Amino acid sequence: MELDVATLPKVVLHDHLDGGLRPATVLDLAHEQGYAALPATEVDALAAWFAEAADSGSLVRYLETFDHTVGVMQTEEALARVARECVTDLARDGVVYAEVRYAPEQHLRHGLTLDQVVEAVNRGLREGEEEAAGAGGRIRVRALLTAMRHAARSEEIAELTVRHLGEKVCGFDIAGAEDGFPPTRHLPAFDYLRHHNAHFTIHAGEAFGLPSIWEAIQWCGAERLGHGVRLVDDITLDGAPVGEDLPAAIARAATDPGAFQLGPLAAYVKDRRIPLEMCPSSNVQTGAAPSIEAHPVTLLKDLHFRVTLNTDNRLMSATSMTREAQLMVDRAGWTRSDLRRVAVNAMKSAFLPFDERLAIIEGVLKPAYDDGR
Repeated sequence: MELDVATLPKVVLHDHLDGGLRPATVLDLAHEQGYAALPATEVDALAAWFAEAADSGSLVRYLETFDHTVGVMQTEEALARVARECVTDLARDGVVYAEVRYAPEQHLRHGLTLDQVVEAVNRGLREGEEEAAGAGGRIRVRALLTAMRHAARSEEIAELTVRHLGEKVCGFDIAGAEDGFPPTRHLPAFDYLRHHNAHFTIHAGEAFGLPSIWEAIQWCGAERLGHGVRLVDDITLDGAPVGEDLPAAIARAATDPGAFQLGPLAAYVKDRRIPLEMCPSSNVQTGAAPSIEAHPVTLLKDLHFRVTLNTDNRLMSATSMTREAQLMVDRAGWTRSDLRRVAVNAMKSAFLPFDERLAIIEGVLKPAYDDGR
């Protein structure tokens, strides 16, 4: 029987608010705010431009596409609209829990304060939940506040996170170009978050290798890793790095996971059950993975790491959670059981109180995936 991915409930932990706008909304907001730098003025052409510009094989070039989305997210109404539409789009895609991240420091050009940005996004998220519920949806959304690793406002954003913890904000993130901007530049922010019992994740191991992952975990104390695909650099098979032939390694892992040797960092990540927020389509676009078929997520899944499946940027990758899951089924051989595992992994790893996570796992995810129809 063909697997109907669209009807299965999904959980996303790694979804950027400024990477998921509807093209029509970008055009509307640009008109309202007098933003004249868009590369196209028609919906389909603009959507195609974002996907093509992001499909460069370079993380730096990929990040440049955000100039335009951030450029039109500079007012309270714009932020609330984008957040509301984000929630309703995710709900229509079958997402039942989402953590949506954004960088408040990037939305101050028209005079908003950091707190006003958070309040505006929160208003949109709550409106989106209400709208989705009215349409028969069942989604809960929390925000992650992101600091940019090339900037110097991480302590300020950490304080902002703590100030709004709860229904509005569930944690902190740090993002941006990895190479040359190690997470250890922001140790005071992570110390502050730990002292205030705040959750945080760190983008690491996407465009830069094992040192980025090691610093994120051992120096900064990351609870989750954004991407983490380069963890395969610390895994060998028959004495050779698995990255030299990922397709062969993936095929072997499916039947003989015990044949692999984990280096000390990979073993630590696996043993500690540190979640990996993996984003297949985005990683292929930025060159962090060679293809969907050879994406490290399948290898790491079969080696029993705690992998999760995510969208990253729905606009830039022209994707959704359904599309990401369907790609893994069609091109990487994933099964219903695999999709169940990553959904449960994600919910276990969410920055949500334990009882609330458990209720979604036992009351929503498991009944849906264990129903063979």
